[in-house]
Parts: sequence; structure tokens; C-alpha cells
Amino acid sequence: MTMHGTNPRASLRDPDPAETVQVWDLPLRLWHWMLAILVLVAWVTPNVHDGLHRLAGYAILGLLAFRLVWGVLGTRHSRFRSLGVRLRATPAYLWNLRRGRTGRYLGLNPAGTAMQLALLLLLIVSAATGAMQVTVRFFGIWWVEDTHEATSYLLIPLVVLHVAGVVLVSRLQRENLARAMLTGRKLLRRGPRTTTTPVDR
Repeated sequence: MTMHGTNPRASLRDPDPAETVQVWDLPLRLWHWMLAILVLVAWVTPNVHDGLHRLAGYAILGLLAFRLVWGVLGTRHSRFRSLGVRLRATPAYLWNLRRGRTGRYLGLNPAGTAMQLALLLLLIVSAATGAMQVTVRFFGIWWVEDTHEATSYLLIPLVVLHVAGVVLVSRLQRENLARAMLTGRKLLRRGPRTTTTPVDR
């Protein structure tokens, strides 16, 4: 099926650098992919490779600390400064998304912002309670163990929803957003199914 007479596969071709702009800085991109790998490692190793599981958990805590700092000191699209604005725009964005209208954001769109916040908060609680479990004070405490287990299980549907959202918006905007997180660059042009939402506030 084609949209507006254009082959969708062609729309996801490697873009000409002249058509793109740098959005995601290198530290943020490295953080994103390292976190994804470590979360996967932490998920598959409990009760099997406990040493590796703990190591992954401590590394995740370090990455989360870095992200909080980089959210203040990083480049424009790495900062948290527009967090409140985009969270307030999330309900309207999701409503428009039902009709295939995505708006055009160089940085995270409102739904992506809400997902980022949810994942960060869940990871902070999961990693922190995991670290607490191996201390003398909190070892064997039921609410620490239950909180760690619950937040760890909640991460999986959120990650799946995150990936599904990336795929959906990539198709609607005819832009490979996963590749943009690898290269750091996004298209300057406005997609054919986007609204007149400003590029970035």
C-alpha cells in the first residue's frame, strides 16, 4: 500500500545529510542503547547469574544518575526543560494519533516524553530496591523485594509499548526513528500525515 503516491519503503531510505539536522547528541545516544542492553541483561539473569544481575543493576543506577545530570547540562533535546509542557500536551497528542496525525517534533513528542518519564521513574525504583536487597539493613524485607519484583515486571509492557509507538510514528511520519537514535539526525521536512503542530516548543 502506498501513501500519497509514494512507496513507503522509499520513504524510509537513508536520508541525504542535507535533509537532516542533528537532534540527539552522542552521550544521549550511547546512554539510550547502553541502558537498553543492560535492562535486557538484568531481566534475563536473576536467580541464574546473580553476580551479572547485580552488576547490570549498579550500571543502570549509574546511567540513571548520568541522565538526571544530562537532563540539566546536556544539549537542547536532551534537557528536561520542556517536560511539563509536553506532558500537558500528551492527551491531545494521543487523541490526534488515533486519526493518524502526529504533529512534527524534532525532539521527543508528547507521548514519547510521557513514556520517557514513566520508564525513568520505574527504572529508578526497580534499580534502587534491587540495590537495597543486597544490603544488611534491607535484606529479606518483604516490601523491598515485592517492589523490586513488581517494578521489574512492569518494565516489560512499557518497553513493548515504547517500541510499538516508535514503529507506529515511524510509519505515520515515514521516518525511521530508531535509526535517528543511532545517527542522532532527523529529517527537517514535514511528513505528509503530520499536523501543523510547531516543530519544537
